[in-house]
Amino acid sequence: MIHRKTTAAVTRLPAVTRLFVLDTNVLMHDPTSLFRFEEHDLYVPMATLEELDNHKIGMSEVSRNARQASRYLDEMVTHSEGGIAAGIALEAHGDKTATGRLFLQTEAIDGELPARLASGKADNQILALVKHLQDLHPKREVILVSKDINMRIKAHALGLAAEDYFNDKVLEDTDLLYTGTRGLAQDFWDRHGKDMESWQQAGSTFYRVHGPVCSSLIVNEFVYLEAERPFYAQVKEVNGKTAVFQTLRDYTNQRHNVWGITARNREQNFALNILLNPQIDFVTLLGQAGTGKTLLTLAAGLAQTLEQKTYTEIIMTRVTVPVGEDIGFLPGTEEEKMNPWMGALEDNLDVLNKTDDEAGEWGRAATRDLIRSRIKVKSLNFMRGRTFINKYLIIDEAQNLTPKQMKTLITRAGPGTKVVCLGNIAQIDTPYLTEGSSGITYVVDRMKGWSHSGHVTLARGERSRLADYAADAL
Repeated sequence: MIHRKTTAAVTRLPAVTRLFVLDTNVLMHDPTSLFRFEEHDLYVPMATLEELDNHKIGMSEVSRNARQASRYLDEMVTHSEGGIAAGIALEAHGDKTATGRLFLQTEAIDGELPARLASGKADNQILALVKHLQDLHPKREVILVSKDINMRIKAHALGLAAEDYFNDKVLEDTDLLYTGTRGLAQDFWDRHGKDMESWQQAGSTFYRVHGPVCSSLIVNEFVYLEAERPFYAQVKEVNGKTAVFQTLRDYTNQRHNVWGITARNREQNFALNILLNPQIDFVTLLGQAGTGKTLLTLAAGLAQTLEQKTYTEIIMTRVTVPVGEDIGFLPGTEEEKMNPWMGALEDNLDVLNKTDDEAGEWGRAATRDLIRSRIKVKSLNFMRGRTFINKYLIIDEAQNLTPKQMKTLITRAGPGTKVVCLGNIAQIDTPYLTEGSSGITYVVDRMKGWSHSGHVTLARGERSRLADYAADAL
């Protein structure tokens, strides 16, 4: 994050704070960025205000953010003490950690830039302003903050300091993202088996173990030890250097099949254990294409909706971000408009429908109609204000959601509803979202450790040898 990066420098030079010049796309991406630079000062160019004005009309996320940023600026300017030229204290209007000042461009600036750069373009006006401020404050570090890569390249080419906006990132390195699984060392039982307690409850075996590894475990994390007799369990309690493990149900066995589906690997077995656990209200599954995220989720949903009657129906939604060119407006009802986006649903239902070999053609057709009556396809556009009670809500392609959109969706859950988020952070199609700032990365990090949430990163592809090879080779 920007403010974390700068803290070390400020410790060495306490008298000098940096001056960050904000590009429009930063405010349109995160309106609260105005309060995210701690002790450093901010400068908002007139070109940024003009571009905010141009983008404020519409119902898109960008338009909403532009309006929110304008409201923040309006409130600060209206209630500023001492005038705009002296700088507006951010602390009085937002987070108390923002102790810097906000400056707005109040006069025309004739910055000297190469003649090849068109002076009428807003980006070049901002670059000219950064150069002017650098000349005006030679002893101070002036940095342009922009989400636009080309803007940052142009700034570096002109000898100006420029950075990306990092504060929206949950993690700097997605390799550090919580996977939901942990392999135990081969000597785990030697180090943690002393004074171990075990008991049976509701068909599961529980172990209470003591040792140094226990303090780093997370509630609902899956632990495994591959040995002659493999050990698979879920962490149910963590208290200092004591932890309680619960053994899992083996969904790799055909006797425990879920709507005809069995787990093909360790992670799929872990996923089915949380998908079918009524005590877990929120599940996140990450993994590459072909790891079985949608198939496992649908199989668990159908088993709990049609067989166990835990939920009344399955609601499936996804972000409608096209990979190629958009195909324009689609005819029909909300469900019919969503059908082109729901190819994954159709493919997986075909697989699930073929698992019942004894039913025959007529039986399978009747089952297909029954399944169709219990699965509703909804658009994200109409989710605000809704409450889902006793529903099994699947959010597909969740990597294309912002953290704010993710919060809006998850808070739709009423009593008895389970929310399952599926995503692949390697396939983000939304502009300005990265692996570190995606909504699914955000919820995986924030929800870990809650006793009613679970997460698994599916590692192995089970689609076909062609798909597995293509995922690695291409």
